[in-house]
Amino acid sequence: MEIRITVTTENDFSNTEYLTRDVFWNLFKPGCDEHLVLNKLRKSHAYIPELDLVSWDEDHITGHIISTKAVVMDKNGFSHEVLCAGPLSVREDLQHHGIGSALMLSSIERAKALRYRGIVLYGNPGYYHRFGFQDAANFGISTSDGLNFSAFMVLELFDNALQNVTGRFFESEAFKVDEEELNTFELKFPFREKGPAKINLNL
Repeated sequence: MEIRITVTTENDFSNTEYLTRDVFWNLFKPGCDEHLVLNKLRKSHAYIPELDLVSWDEDHITGHIISTKAVVMDKNGFSHEVLCAGPLSVREDLQHHGIGSALMLSSIERAKALRYRGIVLYGNPGYYHRFGFQDAANFGISTSDGLNFSAFMVLELFDNALQNVTGRFFESEAFKVDEEELNTFELKFPFREKGPAKINLNL
């Protein structure tokens, strides 16, 4: 199978939102909101078009990843710009074929070329450690609530890039979704039954 990765265009926005919804539906909670987060990120000041990537097999979209601007706020109130990765989506019938890894590696290389210091994400440590992500606590970085746990990880993009970057991590406000907003957005999509979550990351 060919894995070709390109920068997402506006013509792909709707298809990647549908893909994201399909992949995350009932995964971590009944239904999902990742497709709405993706939509909001593209309209936010955190959006970086060069890090909005889509994978293809011939003319078919197989996966998608986005990384957006975020900050680590230190104890003196100074903001250090980093990236927040996700959501990352791969078509369910094509998972475990290297598409997610190809997207992640391409995203990392492009982020390095843009000279960002590091990438922060929430996810499965068993998956993301293979790319060099470590527990955020190793860098003195916590969530905005001052918490640390194994699913909260950081990747340093070049040697000592995060040497003086410590504090609390704040992603874009686009990640905050309320129920009314989500219900309105859901009207754009075919009805799907909500069910129990398949995975509990114990966040």
